[in-house]
Amino acid sequence: MALLDIRNVSKSFGAIQAVNDISFAIERGEVVGLMGDNGAGKSTMVKLIAGNFPPSEGEIAVEGEVCHFHKPIEARAKGIEVVYQDLAIADNLTAAQNVFLGRELKKGPWPFRVLDKQAMIDRAAELFGELKSETRPRDLVRKMSGGQRQAVAIARTRLSKAHMVLMDEPTAAISVRQVAEVLELIRRLKAQGVAVILISHRMPDVFAVCDRIIVMRRGAKVADKTVAQTSPEEITGLITGAIRAA
Repeated sequence: MALLDIRNVSKSFGAIQAVNDISFAIERGEVVGLMGDNGAGKSTMVKLIAGNFPPSEGEIAVEGEVCHFHKPIEARAKGIEVVYQDLAIADNLTAAQNVFLGRELKKGPWPFRVLDKQAMIDRAAELFGELKSETRPRDLVRKMSGGQRQAVAIARTRLSKAHMVLMDEPTAAISVRQVAEVLELIRRLKAQGVAVILISHRMPDVFAVCDRIIVMRRGAKVADKTVAQTSPEEITGLITGAIRAA
């Protein structure tokens, strides 16, 4: 049984058809690259999976159960987390504070409960350890590299024991060394049985970590191939339309 099953999903906004009759399935521990030019429908597809809005047609099933997501908290309850391109982390807080932002641990009797800062630091350290990241819980985010910031955002998804993580352009605008760190974080998630959907324009990154590549063009799926069955040249042709479908 697939972890995520997208069945003939379409989404329209008035007269605009953003996604048209998309179907694919993703297994546990599978890393799938989602590629396409600007306006191909990638962001809309991710927002449908993440629960930002429901599909106009079709259905989304998680572990065989058809789900009707209307807001992200409903998708999160099913183990689906998103790491957005801007990461949505606070520069003025520590790594541990960001990991637990909005989900802080407290101790003491009601109504005198206070933040359990040490417990949050200890748990954040465990999460960074699982990811084999050098990020330290007490370090301020504003002093961190791009790779360390990604580790903070990914650790936050592990806090809720996510089964699937959607990553939006995680290697955009960071150095070569930091790109290597992020790709290693994705491999760590895969090793822990977490499925990853990687939205990226960077062909080398997708071919380095993905098992399969799904290509979208003008709202439609034009290819769904294993990395071993394709090449960067073919994917480029599919993205641009030089190759109609594969």
